[in-house]
Amino acid sequence: MTIDALDGRLIELFTAEPRIGVLEASRRLGVARGTVQARLDRLARDGVIRGFGPEIDAAALGYPVTAFVTLQIRQPGGHDPVAERLARIPEVIEAHTITGPGDMLCRIVARSNADLQRVLDGVLAVAGVERASSVISLATQVPYRTLPLVHAAAAAGGRRPRAGG
Repeated sequence: MTIDALDGRLIELFTAEPRIGVLEASRRLGVARGTVQARLDRLARDGVIRGFGPEIDAAALGYPVTAFVTLQIRQPGGHDPVAERLARIPEVIEAHTITGPGDMLCRIVARSNADLQRVLDGVLAVAGVERASSVISLATQVPYRTLPLVHAAAAAGGRRPRAGG
């Protein structure tokens, strides 16, 4: 999907202030309320905006340890059943099927290094998981972010070629 500069400014505003409201957003952006609402509806319908919920800090909830765990999966069972089982472990906050020496990469949080061992034991107990290799994150140098992508896409505007065309 192509976005323009106004879409980019709208996304940036709602990223910074998710509780702002459509009327205030229209005032700050200098466009009609209906324009803001229509743009938000289109961006949500097209999947660019996935939600307006709060961003949660796991460390502030008492989970200061983050680890990235590469899993080797028993191939006959496949990835989907393993992912469904991993989703039942609250400390598994992301899981991706990957290429390379492993089959799945998980981001896991824990209350301490000892608690991480408990979580890893739970992951290894998941049917279909054959092996796990983990690394502990010492510091987040670049946090998860999407606004640079929004800025780049908005700057490109309609200049990007469309898929299939």
